[in-house]
Amino acid sequence: MELNLISLGAGVQSSVMALMAARGELEPKVDGAIFADVGAEPDDVYDWLDWLEDELPFPVYRVMEKRGLTKALEEAVSDGKRVASPPLFSMGGDGATPIKRVCTSDFKIKPVKKKCRELVGAKPGQRIKDHHVYLWMGISLDEVTRMRVCMDSWMTHTFPLIEKRMRRGDCLEWMKRNDYPKPPRSACVYCPYHSNHEWRRLKDYDQNGWDEALRIDKLVRNGLPGSTADELYLHRKCKPLDEVDLSTDEDRGQLTFLDECEGMCGV
Repeated sequence: MELNLISLGAGVQSSVMALMAARGELEPKVDGAIFADVGAEPDDVYDWLDWLEDELPFPVYRVMEKRGLTKALEEAVSDGKRVASPPLFSMGGDGATPIKRVCTSDFKIKPVKKKCRELVGAKPGQRIKDHHVYLWMGISLDEVTRMRVCMDSWMTHTFPLIEKRMRRGDCLEWMKRNDYPKPPRSACVYCPYHSNHEWRRLKDYDQNGWDEALRIDKLVRNGLPGSTADELYLHRKCKPLDEVDLSTDEDRGQLTFLDECEGMCGV
């Protein structure tokens, strides 16, 4: 058995890829799409995903690692459980330093692979011999640094947008040309990799998302199990988020998805 599955982040690129496949502009035929829900996307991303499901002729599987990232962070603080943390910032001798980012692996990659195994009928821990999954990644030509080779012998990552030589701007033009609405920005509302511009956008246009970011920022302030940092912050200034001056761009030198992302977030 061979399956062609889309890793659906519900952002611009993966949404365009899914819609192109639905219109027959990408081959081979897609068997389904997998959305790994960390439980921390903006409300408009979930609304967009509802709309997108109605537009696609193939199933969209929504998967989540047990309890989701937000619940895992809450349990880490209340019960002392170790958590696959976002790259929160701490102040050290060399200035602000992000702690190791492992949230993508645990809350994006693992749930998607688990669903792929399930779809080929493999039991947990069972070696896959006679099946192969081609997992379509919504990475465009301007994001080639995010490309990753899959290390599992039964799975291959493919990059249809790169094969089409499409950049993010081309994806937006394709949506406009085909009378589709513009997809929202897909990223956890409290992702520490947000630039000041993204924090301002959240504050100005998504009150629920901004309030949740402030809550998580305070939640992790006194550290997390396994971290040696005494204090943790969402913003690289190592200041409470509601005290950071976001009135001017200070994005130069900040980490971005292109620097660190493992190819599974925000696409």
